[in-house]
Amino acid sequence: MFETLSFRTTASQELVNLDEQVRAVVAANGVAEGICHIYCPHSTAGLTINSALDSRTSQDILFEMNRLVPTRVDFFHTFDTPTDAAGHVKSTLTGVHVTCLIHEGRLMLGHSQSILFAEYDGPRHRQVYVKVVEG
Repeated sequence: MFETLSFRTTASQELVNLDEQVRAVVAANGVAEGICHIYCPHSTAGLTINSALDSRTSQDILFEMNRLVPTRVDFFHTFDTPTDAAGHVKSTLTGVHVTCLIHEGRLMLGHSQSILFAEYDGPRHRQVYVKVVEG
């Protein structure tokens, strides 16, 4: 089963929890044992699995990403805006793909783990692809 999740981010940088939407795809698929691949087709965004229990965790992650890769004007690739260029680097650091095991029809995430979409150059309309594979 393949599904496209479409949504709009609301800030220039944010982490969006995708748990509910991905769990719905897994449930609709009916796979009891398998793998769920989640892929981000954007070069200024990414995906990660991390804690969403405390909303300030997202703040910490974004703060540190901005500390590591500040928006600046001296990027080598200048076709894009400085914010867009910084987003490219942040996306590479985060990655654009996560995989979750499916066991007994449920995503196997730790009790504090969530699937998070990382927006680095928003707000924008975004998509994430979800592929459920039985096995």
